Amino acid sequence: MKEDLDLKQDNNQTAQNWLKGKNWNSNITLEAHPSVNAIEFYTQYHNNKTTWDKVFAFIKEQDLETLALGKYVINGENAFAMISEYSTKDIDNCRWESHKKYIDLQYIVKGKESMGITSVEKTIVTEPYDENNDIIFYTAEGLYHVASADSFFLFFPQDVHRPCIKIGEADTVKKLVVKIKKVN
Repeated sequence: MKEDLDLKQDNNQTAQNWLKGKNWNSNITLEAHPSVNAIEFYTQYHNNKTTWDKVFAFIKEQDLETLALGKYVINGENAFAMISEYSTKDIDNCRWESHKKYIDLQYIVKGKESMGITSVEKTIVTEPYDENNDIIFYTAEGLYHVASADSFFLFFPQDVHRPCIKIGEADTVKKLVVKIKKVN
């Protein structure tokens, strides 16, 4: 039992050191938000390094502020990006969601919004998994963070998230969402 705890702590420390070392990021200036699950990021990155490297290269090579709205293929069905622009909404008009096939990298290019995060174990499914759209909807309670241009969020399948929430008055947000295929 103590050995399992020691191994978990060692794995967590390894992942935290790797995350802070930024060897993963192709020298982009973006930071991973503190809510990012370092162990899951470390595992997914190392199990699918080529795709993750292409994702960060895409982010580095694009002028995200002027990039046109739409979908961009990064690595076939393994990774693609979507640029959208919208007005943030009242919290009651934003739903908790998660995905099974893809990890979400969400980055606010312009504007800011509140983003809720919780674990799938703390939720109740309100709409079952829709395989065509890779989405499940929930009711839940969670922690809320301000999402702005200083960091990106990563939502793995066990991370239920609630994006697009206005902070005070509605804001126009330009957002990059990169869908990265989960590797088992």
